[in-house]
Amino acid sequence: MMPAYLSAGPEDTQALARELAQTLRPPVVIALYGDLGAGKTLFTQALARALGVTQPVTSPTFTLINEYPLPSGIILYHVDLYRLHDPIPEARALGLEELFDEGIVVIEWADRITPLLPSTRIDVHLEHAGASQRRITITPCC
Repeated sequence: MMPAYLSAGPEDTQALARELAQTLRPPVVIALYGDLGAGKTLFTQALARALGVTQPVTSPTFTLINEYPLPSGIILYHVDLYRLHDPIPEARALGLEELFDEGIVVIEWADRITPLLPSTRIDVHLEHAGASQRRITITPCC
């Protein structure tokens, strides 16, 4: 496990996401973990921008999956599983597992489908560590 990074605010969280974006080699799954307001969407927005997404990146809370074409020709899939009632069967019905071998898949609330996640992925844990501070741990899993 990598050491935890202490983010002093949104700018630090965004900088860390931009740094991660530079290391990605698709296909890759990024599993985001954290409570409401921990910064999962903020992290994803900064990652998307660093990858070349120019359109607004919004949380797919109701649509469940947003797709963003990247300049490289691959797709960034932004997934939000918060509103699923029966997460594993519903994620399967969405075809989520088929996306794991394509592009870059960022999953908010990944803990809701742990058994479906590929063993090779990047886990990002965001935890509240004060009013605007976050403790962020990025762990490559293999």
